[in-house]
Amino acid sequence: MTALITGAAKGIGRAIALALAQDGFTVAVHYHSSEDAAAKTVAQIRAAGGTAERFCADIAQPEQVTELVKAVEQQLGPIHTLVCNAGIIKDNLIALTKFDDWREVMSSNLDSAFLLTKAVSRGMARQRAGRIIYISSDAGLMGDLMRAAYSASKAGLLGLCKTAARELAASRITVNAVTPGIITTDMTAGIPDTRRAKQLASIPMGRFGTPEEVAGVVRFLASASAAWITGQTISVDGGLCMK
Repeated sequence: MTALITGAAKGIGRAIALALAQDGFTVAVHYHSSEDAAAKTVAQIRAAGGTAERFCADIAQPEQVTELVKAVEQQLGPIHTLVCNAGIIKDNLIALTKFDDWREVMSSNLDSAFLLTKAVSRGMARQRAGRIIYISSDAGLMGDLMRAAYSASKAGLLGLCKTAARELAASRITVNAVTPGIITTDMTAGIPDTRRAKQLASIPMGRFGTPEEVAGVVRFLASASAAWITGQTISVDGGLCMK
């Protein structure tokens, strides 16, 4: 089976790619600009005995999404699992956020997931099997200071998840979302010490998460054991956002 993971060059995306490869998936490692990091992800998978190839695309562009899916299927076979992980953050107060910055974040984080879902769903429906997994964020559930575009885009993924889950259920395709809390990645490496202390104090389990802990949940959702789970949001956050 083939899995396409967007933004798989590093961080959470790399951890997901490695985990799915361990489960026997042939992995399509997508990247946009981090070519060397994507090559490292592929090399790690191959060194562990797995199969992977890297694919470059700007997934905010409809024509590039179409070409990406076509290239993956031609080289690796029909896509069974899609993990929409790629995303960007731009920090600013709402009053100071430029519309172009808003649109860039929404395009990268939300539009891309819509385009990819549209591109893979017909093939999955023909197979009568498939997994679509969106990597959202606790920011989409709680909001995040100075990150209106990011929070809105991640919240949008949750609505897209539920609608796609309802539409695709008859074709035996599951659609779920994972909302990581604060994960130790390059994206969080520059958090000032004062803010870091406040964040740690707000997490009941008293620590940040790891990419591998997020990947473990994705691994389960992509498996046969999760065949009757769809339209759900699972938080991986040490208890930060309890419902």
